[in-house]
Amino acid sequence: MPAIELDIRIVPPREKHPTIFRTFDALSPGEAFTLINDHDPAPLRHQFNATRPNQFDWSYLESGPVVWRVSIGKRA
Repeated sequence: MPAIELDIRIVPPREKHPTIFRTFDALSPGEAFTLINDHDPAPLRHQFNATRPNQFDWSYLESGPVVWRVSIGKRA
């Protein structure tokens, strides 16, 4: 599991996606972080596909029903 954990549940709604993308952009190639959320972040995955195609890996570590954990990695 990645060492960096981002619990987005405590971040104000309008700051969630900017915070997630800042965290991703700060990664070095080959690094990853774990996103922790209170719902399935599938729309975020679509946004990653649109804005950072072929630059990330996405792997569900936990899929609810209360908590979702997703490993998001920057491809080398």
